[in-house]
Amino acid sequence: MAPTETARSTPPTASPPADADQPDTGAIRLGPLLQAFGDPLRQHIVRRLAADGEAGCGDIELPVTRATGSYHFRVLRQAGWTHTRRIGRERYISLRRDDLEARFPGLLAALLKAAETESATT
Repeated sequence: MAPTETARSTPPTASPPADADQPDTGAIRLGPLLQAFGDPLRQHIVRRLAADGEAGCGDIELPVTRATGSYHFRVLRQAGWTHTRRIGRERYISLRRDDLEARFPGLLAALLKAAETESATT
């Protein structure tokens, strides 16, 4: 079996993080989570991941430069929103649903609903 086949069969949350700055579940704090979610572009990323699951970083269309997109992905990762894994040169990002629910029950659903309501009224 090729290395990429093994990696793809591994659930995203079971793979080691691609970056060391991803906090453990117990280290996720509410302030940084809310601050990261306060940006409309990062809300778009979180909502996209919540709706569609794991995606390659390049598969999420953003109206910014690649460097700016990388910055927003990093902010989400460091706050605890996302898990990033690497297969070769590609990075795949997924929402840390189970970790967020364990740490702050109901928060993810409430924020996603609020963001959806807000975007529907603007």
